[in-house]
Amino acid sequence: MKKQANGATLGFEREIFQAADKLRKNVDAALYKHIVLGLVFLKYVGDRFEKRHAQIKEETSDPASKHYIKEERARYGVMESRDEYTAEGVFWVPKEGRWEELVKNATDPQIGKRIDDAMHAIEKENPKLKGILPKDYARANVDATTLTQLINLFAKMLDFTDKDGGNDVFGRIYEYGLREFASQEGKRGGQFYTPPHVVKLLVAMLQPFKGRVYDPCCGSGGMFVQSEKFVEAHGGRLRDLAIYGQESNQTTWRLCMMNLAVHGIEGDIQYNPEGSFLKDALPDMRADFVLANPPFNAKDWGQERLKDDLRWKYGVPPPGNANFAWIQHFIHHLAPGGRAGFVLANGSLASQQSGEGEIRKKIVEAGIVECIVALPGQLFYSTQIPVCLWFLRKPTLSQPARDEILFMDARKLGRMESRVNRVFEDEDIAAVAAPYHAWQKSEGYEDVPGVCGSVARADILAHDGVLTPGRYVGAEEQERDGEGFDARMNQLVAQLRDQQSEAAKLTAEINDNLRSLGYE
Repeated sequence: MKKQANGATLGFEREIFQAADKLRKNVDAALYKHIVLGLVFLKYVGDRFEKRHAQIKEETSDPASKHYIKEERARYGVMESRDEYTAEGVFWVPKEGRWEELVKNATDPQIGKRIDDAMHAIEKENPKLKGILPKDYARANVDATTLTQLINLFAKMLDFTDKDGGNDVFGRIYEYGLREFASQEGKRGGQFYTPPHVVKLLVAMLQPFKGRVYDPCCGSGGMFVQSEKFVEAHGGRLRDLAIYGQESNQTTWRLCMMNLAVHGIEGDIQYNPEGSFLKDALPDMRADFVLANPPFNAKDWGQERLKDDLRWKYGVPPPGNANFAWIQHFIHHLAPGGRAGFVLANGSLASQQSGEGEIRKKIVEAGIVECIVALPGQLFYSTQIPVCLWFLRKPTLSQPARDEILFMDARKLGRMESRVNRVFEDEDIAAVAAPYHAWQKSEGYEDVPGVCGSVARADILAHDGVLTPGRYVGAEEQERDGEGFDARMNQLVAQLRDQQSEAAKLTAEINDNLRSLGYE
């Protein structure tokens, strides 16, 4: 197999999860997800701890080591010098939480309780992880044999001691695991997971280099991870980003916090069981960037208790669909000049039901909508319906609203990764982001029929504020091959005759088969 620079084999994530999935037996994917990812996390923190421990021992035995460091370590002992670990971003792991202890006792019939105790011990020693790690191994519907096999499997196949403390390797495995479990769980799984290629597109469009990033329905934290990756890839400073979020599902919130913890991302992520509408846990948050993938067309979102809410500046959203509640929630939490990028179902672009058309028209009139991108179907595990991306900006006196909105049709981009799922490659992301940035800067942008078009707000309002890109970008120009009309028409007629002849043969065969079975 092809190797990465850090030694990890491309495709090794698939091998690991295929092997782990064979051990699943009759365990529900939603439960198995936490069992597997929790053990992967234990292996990760254990490997990093052992690697740092080895480094400290080597430094202590080095004659050139500074005297005061030696004295400090001698006083407290290598294992007790907690700061030697935490200063390097390594979680302090007490003895009962170490991976080697789990491997040593893997065949214990009470291995589930040992894993729970390990999780409790690590949380106790690391306040950042308090209440985050899964601790249901003794009670879960998984037998001890399966846990033993998983521990032995990960001991053999996982190594997080490579370059950068194994961060990149862990990130790839964790992300792949989230994706695979989302696929297995279908619609339910899609609620906690947004495909990375969609997140990358949102991040590439908004370019969150500096400021406050907010996701009020943050799922497993993919928006935050990709934002940090973007800053790193472009030479920015991670401390220039401040992360804020909310999540209403506690188990999903835990997945998010584990995801952020191992990526070294600090943030104010609220577990909010009532949800962002009924209880806005960060009411004073005004973000420079909002990145989100809210539940599509959510019903029963609590409208009857929120009719007079100050967030509904452009109209009260209907009780049976939360799309325009989410949009107005995002707008409410934007700072002046702040920008938002989010995913919604295509119905949000054209619906006129229950006052949605009027709300959308008022948002267009306010000059908040910057860009709409039509995406192809089959991008999400939770739904096969086509979706769209909205990009908003809150105007200011120094940066007033633009008189045009950019429409982009990306429905032909991407490739089918499987029979049911499509993915965007880097070149697909660039094909959408580049025209958008050129349009923003008014540098080198040109309308391309069938691909992108910049349309005056007045023209959009004349169409009742409908924002469907296909209405505005026009038809793609067809290449002309110089063939005359008569010649082309004769060719098409000949093809039609061939197809009709073949259809007649098939019909005759079907009728013969039916007769042989006694059906006339």
